[in-house]
Amino acid sequence: MTELGNRLKEAREEKGISLDKLQEITKIQKRYLIGIEQGNYDMIPGKFYVRAFIKQYAEAVGLQPELLFDEFRSEIPSVYEDDLPEQISRTQSRKVVSRAPSKIFDLLPKIIFALFIIGAVWLIWFFIQKYLVSDDAVTEKPIENEQISFESEGTPQEEDNSEETTDESNAGENKEDETTDADVDQEEEPAEEVKTQEIAVVETSGSNTTYELRNADTIELRLASPADGRAWIQVLNGKDEQIFSGEISNGNEQTFDVSTEESVWIRTGRAYETEIYLNGEKLEYALEPNENEVQNITIKFVKDEQ
Repeated sequence: MTELGNRLKEAREEKGISLDKLQEITKIQKRYLIGIEQGNYDMIPGKFYVRAFIKQYAEAVGLQPELLFDEFRSEIPSVYEDDLPEQISRTQSRKVVSRAPSKIFDLLPKIIFALFIIGAVWLIWFFIQKYLVSDDAVTEKPIENEQISFESEGTPQEEDNSEETTDESNAGENKEDETTDADVDQEEEPAEEVKTQEIAVVETSGSNTTYELRNADTIELRLASPADGRAWIQVLNGKDEQIFSGEISNGNEQTFDVSTEESVWIRTGRAYETEIYLNGEKLEYALEPNENEVQNITIKFVKDEQ
């Protein structure tokens, strides 16, 4: 056992925290916690995770991770800063490669359906033009012949009567049109009310806070830090599957589409330098971030039933 591992184990035992309880608090597998206490870092996948797990372990048992990193610098892997950008770039490239084909396949049924609708509309229009227009032309010809025959026989009085009848019918049609327009105006329904998303605090306990997000069809989670800030953040979904784990600093940010998730769990080691946005709306901390640096935040997505 190394001096660092012994220091962490003593702090854990002083607080009466078992390894199983520590695993539940930090979301780190028990075998990795044992490896940290024994100084067996080779069993942990990647030097970045060694430092991240040690920091999370120290915070959970009430120790200052930065002081431990300075004191036991020779025991802890020192390439933390170099590994992080490389891991993030690999993660982002895998996401781009994996998502591109899926988006094309998702759009393919919609494209086929749209082409089918366009083709059906074109066929309907073609048959209307071909059959209905030709039928109208055939029925109009006898009317023209009857008018010519009336004019040749010379019946001016009957013609005047037909004109008066036509005027009366046109006046009646105009009145019907006015009535119809008035009825349409009265039957217009009010515009549907647009709902805006709501973020509400449900519960706070110790360093844990639970929120609910309502009236959101799609959900974009954005994590950011101030221009001179530095925060270590871990994000899990409702199934305890890791979405992100790493440092965000110097005004950088990470964005995730979590529309298909039921909830997300966020742990931040420096809440006062961690900014959380949901669909562009900044999440207000229920616990004062300057007084509660380490916070566990759960956001539940409440979907409206149709």
